[in-house]
Amino acid sequence: MRSRRPSPPPAPRSGCAVDVRPVTEAEFAALPALIADYQRFYAGTAREDAHNAAFFGRFVAPSERGMLIAAYDEDAPDGAAPAGYACLYWTYSSVSATDVVLLNDLYVRPDCRGGGVGEALVAATVGIARERGASHVRWFTALDNRRAQRLYERVGAERSSWFEYEIAVGAPQ
Repeated sequence: MRSRRPSPPPAPRSGCAVDVRPVTEAEFAALPALIADYQRFYAGTAREDAHNAAFFGRFVAPSERGMLIAAYDEDAPDGAAPAGYACLYWTYSSVSATDVVLLNDLYVRPDCRGGGVGEALVAATVGIARERGASHVRWFTALDNRRAQRLYERVGAERSSWFEYEIAVGAPQ
């Protein structure tokens, strides 16, 4: 990986007034619909709500495993409905022997795209990583997801020189 001087992420573009915060138990019930939309976007299908609730419930604040953050449009009449979310995992880098934040999921509702929600979620993730003392934030996206890639380039992220590999070990439970 190339080394460069970190620069602060840009402020969200004008659009909606976005409040990004860790998802609490009380707010979690609004997230499964967004999680299912994200899963359908990448996999074509979504897991059952109960499965998603059990899996993602592990990241509701406070959690030792990671964190769910959500972006809320403060100007929306239904301000409780999240405009987008990100799921962060606490992980590590053996190469740098440092803590890393893996931005594993980032999803913005289609009707909220282009309004600064994605930028706000990335900026909040970078802030959380700094607070945790992590050396960097890492994430992946599909090769054909150019819209997401433009967002990541706009916020100052650089493509890694690493390829991702995986081996399926059985059907998911």
